[in-house]
Amino acid sequence: MSVTDTLHSALPASPSSGIRTMARVGFAAKGIVYALMGLLALLAATGQQGGQTADKRQAVQTLQDLPGGRVLLGLIALGLLAYIAWRVVQAVRDTESKGSDTSGVARRVGYAASGLVYASLAWYAAQLAFSGSADSSSDTRQTLTARVLGWPGGEWIIMLVGVATIGVGLYQIYKAYSGKFHEHVQSSDIPGGQQNAVYRLGQVGYTARGIVLGVIGYFFIQAGRQSRAAAIGSTDEAFDFLATMGPAVLAVVALGLLAYGLYMLVQAKYPVLKV
Repeated sequence: MSVTDTLHSALPASPSSGIRTMARVGFAAKGIVYALMGLLALLAATGQQGGQTADKRQAVQTLQDLPGGRVLLGLIALGLLAYIAWRVVQAVRDTESKGSDTSGVARRVGYAASGLVYASLAWYAAQLAFSGSADSSSDTRQTLTARVLGWPGGEWIIMLVGVATIGVGLYQIYKAYSGKFHEHVQSSDIPGGQQNAVYRLGQVGYTARGIVLGVIGYFFIQAGRQSRAAAIGSTDEAFDFLATMGPAVLAVVALGLLAYGLYMLVQAKYPVLKV
């Protein structure tokens, strides 16, 4: 029996209450992280004290200064682990009935990847919760990029990563305005009078997230073109790039990420599992 078959038989056939609980806890943790990023960037755009353009790790780190900060960080770490577990269950057990054809497998792999991308953030939050400090490893992405650039055709690989990242960003924007997203909101347990507001919140959030991913993808393409690892950047560099277009642009995108965080919190209360 293969590993996949073993996992398939060990996991429930459909989203159980336990899996739904994992999803809801995960959405809450993800929502807090994005809301913090958006809020910090908004404060920076409006020149308020404490404002900064921050990536996910820097946003999480700000929780240390709050009363009960370590407890909050521990809850964030657990929440992100729940999110990862839920996404892996989605991929392995095919709880969304995507099938085993090429398209279905690609979607299921995407579920797992979207969860596993938060693994390092969960570990970072856990380190801060238990020891009060953690290695930010801010140059890890640049180190990995430099290593890939040293390979034959490495520049093309990095540029392809950039194109793929831009593609994911464009998909986020498409998702915001596709009819399927609206259908998912309407089919949820959200009260009818609130569904339109939640839909608009999600639209704004997905659009802002798509823009930020597009800028990050642009950084990767530039890194490949220039064969220079230092050209890549994460969310905080994307915010800095947007800030060069004016504080109003930064403020709009920051509000968008704040909206995305709030939408994730709504998901935690009224989960729409077909995402």
